[in-house]
Amino acid sequence: MSLESTAAATAATDRPDVELSLTVVRYADGPDRCTIYPPDMTGDARMSTWLSADYEAVVGLSSMR
Repeated sequence: MSLESTAAATAATDRPDVELSLTVVRYADGPDRCTIYPPDMTGDARMSTWLSADYEAVVGLSSMR
């Protein structure tokens, strides 16, 4: 393992756990979309911290480890 990959692994484990929610909206005339957001935020805070993507682009975390 190189020094760079060790530093990256250490940095990744130093981050706090973050809980996120995912909502999927299905469209008949286009790709399904999912929106990921922190579940404890509402109003303006939620609107500035969400991310939407095509559902087919989202993969499970365990499949990427």
